[in-house]
Amino acid sequence: MNKNRKGLLSALVGLMALAALILPNLSSAAASVGGPRSQAPSCAAPERPKSKGYDSATRHDAAFNKLFRHCFTTVDGVQMHYVIGGTGPKTMVLLHGWPENWYAYRGIMPKLLPGRTVIAVDLPGLGDSTGEPSDYAAATMATYVHDLLDRIGKRRHVELVAHDIGAGVAYPLAAKYRSQVDGLFMIDFPLVGKNLRFADFSNVSFHFLFNQQSPLAEQLVTGREKQFFTYFYPTFSHSPNVIPSLGSVREYIRTYSRPQVLHGGFEFYRYWHQDELDNNRLEQKPLTIPVRMISEQGFLNVMLSGAQGTTPEATGAEVAGAGHWLAEEAPQRVIDEINAFYPAK
Repeated sequence: MNKNRKGLLSALVGLMALAALILPNLSSAAASVGGPRSQAPSCAAPERPKSKGYDSATRHDAAFNKLFRHCFTTVDGVQMHYVIGGTGPKTMVLLHGWPENWYAYRGIMPKLLPGRTVIAVDLPGLGDSTGEPSDYAAATMATYVHDLLDRIGKRRHVELVAHDIGAGVAYPLAAKYRSQVDGLFMIDFPLVGKNLRFADFSNVSFHFLFNQQSPLAEQLVTGREKQFFTYFYPTFSHSPNVIPSLGSVREYIRTYSRPQVLHGGFEFYRYWHQDELDNNRLEQKPLTIPVRMISEQGFLNVMLSGAQGTTPEATGAEVAGAGHWLAEEAPQRVIDEINAFYPAK
């Protein structure tokens, strides 16, 4: 009996030692979801994800996992989540809006791959990026994205595509780090600065002012995230059922139900006045790269006015029959616009 117990104890010790060797590798694999058959590039210095459920929307999506991989890299105390696919020489970086995350581009990302490496980023404090950024000014957010791209080796020839508040981040990224960015393609966002002030459009939608109310916005929405966001998405769409049909709402609510993310989303709006001051200063030196804005139906004039503050040569187009969620409401039009703006060379 004693020999059996000693043998069992010895076996358990051996298993524990084996587990100690295997588990770190499993953690690295978890940080580089896609599996050995994935065609996506490996994560640069993979980290163990701090955000639970980061792959819940894609875990069983074989087509996605063949082409893309979830990655995590810590920048100035914030573990940033991004999704990468493709091995093309050109780098396209996708920045999402509010209240969304990287998944806003899920439907169009595969068609952007030819000739490109495509990277969809969760902005600091949002999505599955965890940790508290130093502040939520767009210029600060731009530095986080710049540093992330720098750490993963994407230091030149970046093609920016950005929607909503992501466009607010993309402009200072292009203006501050000019050698890194080859173009600025913005989707449906009133970029404040010398041509457009927050006061010019603050009454267009209730959420512009509501989101700025601190801490009232958090107090009213916390615990009611599903009710708030399921109302919000169709309200700003010309096709009220388009986002739920893609399964996006569940993914967005998953992340915005976290106190840090809910708070972070509102904070982007609370820094809008600072963004106006920062952009006024940056716009003193016009961009020399191509700039384009596409907008939902009925809002091109105001959107293009903001974009032309970055450079008078900025162009724009309105997408008929589409609301604010252009990548989901008019995916092929968005793909065609992006490919026309960033043609293959």
